[in-house]
Amino acid sequence: MRPGRDGPAGRRWDGGDQQRAGSARDVGLPGTVIKVGDSVEGYRVISEIGRGAASAIYLVQDPSSKQIWALKQVIKHTDKDERFLEQTESEYAIASKLDHRNIRKVHKLIKKRPGLLRKPDELLMLMELADGQPLEKLPPKTFELAAKIFEQVARALAYMHSRGFVHADMKPNNIIADADGFAKVIDLGQSCPMNTVKKRIQGTPDYIAPEQVHRKPITEKTDVYNLGATMYWTLTRRNVPTALGSDESLLGQIDESMLARPKRPREYNTRVPESFDRLIMDCVEIEPSDRPANMAEVGERLHQIVLELEGEAALRRQSAQRQNSGSRTGMGNPGETDDDEDD
Repeated sequence: MRPGRDGPAGRRWDGGDQQRAGSARDVGLPGTVIKVGDSVEGYRVISEIGRGAASAIYLVQDPSSKQIWALKQVIKHTDKDERFLEQTESEYAIASKLDHRNIRKVHKLIKKRPGLLRKPDELLMLMELADGQPLEKLPPKTFELAAKIFEQVARALAYMHSRGFVHADMKPNNIIADADGFAKVIDLGQSCPMNTVKKRIQGTPDYIAPEQVHRKPITEKTDVYNLGATMYWTLTRRNVPTALGSDESLLGQIDESMLARPKRPREYNTRVPESFDRLIMDCVEIEPSDRPANMAEVGERLHQIVLELEGEAALRRQSAQRQNSGSRTGMGNPGETDDDEDD
């Protein structure tokens, strides 16, 4: 099955023989391992989509409406897993306040307790199923498509900021895009209200902003940096140097004054449009005050890049003699320079 684009409240799917075969096992006890064909809180499990440290995500269907959803199960196995429960509750609290076509919607959160007066040790979050693949797994093949995807992401984040929240963990794995380039921002587990100072360092090492490492207030400029680092990787397949250095344990820190600036994307791939190159470098400035003023500005600059690339594509189509292999919008082999090609 290749799912179609999400609807506002999940999608309909006739599961055919898989839906009708056998009887469903009703999973009711907390911590029960979920299997294909089980019935979980009234939803039939069709397949497992993914798995994390303390969580698993399943493709499920409401038998009565035939709507398809993603169901995230988070189980507390040890005390260290408590943070995963906290992140899921936080994600639901924030995502339920948002309504944007490019942000994955959440439907409901089910809490399971080992006893009447005990804290939940399992959460089930029913979510919109985001079509497509994460950019980390399937990056866009052209600069034009990349700019279109990132414009959608920037608009979604600008909306999120207007509602008073910061995503705080933008990275290629948290952007889902389908074959048409329609994008969804997912995983709001580290999202927080604007200007939050977190109790501990949170973020993904290769995309984390300096202020996250040094536990300063998290603002819209933090998302600007995270998105800039994401765009940098997408166009070069290399990561910007971050304040965590090469230590990915979230323990090593580099003072902001000692943090090296990344090379320009065009140094790795000369096909990168200059306007795209400038935007990315502006976004990953060490000082938040040196970054674009807000995500709306980032979105508008990305829109202008899209128009620029579309115009160039139209001119190329009018010139039958120009070779397609020299197309500026073809990303080629990320990280490959002109010198590499001459060898």
